[in-house]
Amino acid sequence: MKKNKKKAFLPLDQEEKDLMESLENDPWTSVSDFQQEEIAVLAAARNTLKKDKRINLRLTEKDYQQVKIKAIEEGLPYQTLISSIVHKYLNGTLTPRL
Repeated sequence: MKKNKKKAFLPLDQEEKDLMESLENDPWTSVSDFQQEEIAVLAAARNTLKKDKRINLRLTEKDYQQVKIKAIEEGLPYQTLISSIVHKYLNGTLTPRL
């Protein structure tokens, strides 16, 4: 009888589920030139995270205060929280709280 492994956490989406299954079931091999791959991956990450545009945003006082409170609860600056919400919305990963 096959022993059922308990996962440390549930995957967030199908892509994460596929990756977890691949890690558990498929053979993985090392890249041939790790240093070159590391440079490419770091450059991609920097370009993805680079914030080079500013916007002005008007909110109601109530929404502004609620965003600041939520940011404190999340341990983030409120601008970062707003940026994260916009990013998740645009990528279709913003999910309602249950």
